[in-house]
Amino acid sequence: MNKNIALVLGSGGARGVAHIGVIHELVSQGYQITSVAGASMGAVIGGIYASGKLDEYEKWICQLDKLDVFNLIDFTLSGSGIIKADRVLNEIRKFIPDRNIEDLPVPFTAIATDIRNKKEICFTTGSLYRAIRASISIPMVVTPSYVDGILLVDGGILNPVPVNRVKRTPGDMLVAVNVTAQIPLPENRQEEKKNSHLSNLTNGKLKAVQEKLSHLFPSNKKDSMGYFELMTETTALMLSQIAKLNLELNPPDLLIEISRQVCGTFEFHKATELVEAGRIAARKALENKIKVAKPLAK
Repeated sequence: MNKNIALVLGSGGARGVAHIGVIHELVSQGYQITSVAGASMGAVIGGIYASGKLDEYEKWICQLDKLDVFNLIDFTLSGSGIIKADRVLNEIRKFIPDRNIEDLPVPFTAIATDIRNKKEICFTTGSLYRAIRASISIPMVVTPSYVDGILLVDGGILNPVPVNRVKRTPGDMLVAVNVTAQIPLPENRQEEKKNSHLSNLTNGKLKAVQEKLSHLFPSNKKDSMGYFELMTETTALMLSQIAKLNLELNPPDLLIEISRQVCGTFEFHKATELVEAGRIAARKALENKIKVAKPLAK
């Protein structure tokens, strides 16, 4: 297989942290990532990798516990979302400075969605953080972003695994990573999930948001979902299905899949195990690819 890779990183919330492990495994096996494109969390990891700061980001995110993650969420009572996402980006900016995308050492494309005109927006120039902020705007969860007067939401809405938007070079291998794959977890990871959503955490701000929104989803059933969980799980399932169909229409040379059951949308406190899940998935996909590529013995 060609050692040059055009890498595409899909959306998926905290599941996207697994992209870090995928990148580490690809590099450790001698592959060179010559370009990268991403949507939503894939844009975060892809952009940070393209800027040459992935190790710094990994060190930071892997030391966050559940309370750290919760404190990085800036809740708002806006009608267009319940999280602003500015606090976490400002925190990352402290150790990873903003740069123009066209100046990054690796060509990078971030995908966002122009919701009013119903089309994709591809960021290949301008502020890296502006592109990332636009790409992570999960509808009704993270507030939209305005760029040059255009209202932008999550890139995954139209193109969760943007295999058709990455820059290609002659002879490279197109590798796509889908972290919302509708596949079961490996047997050794089948365990009961406890406190799997941030909606299970409580403090004054979250209670205020829940009280404002509770009338939208009233329920007395013990097994019902709260507003936050309902919105994130609905969006995740939708993106998972769109990604599946898109990959069937545009098959990459190598597809690396990670189960959407690996964690919840905001379970960033599981970063260390998510990185390892990415490593394992990449290793398995590469091994299977090599087996298929080998000629049959006579």
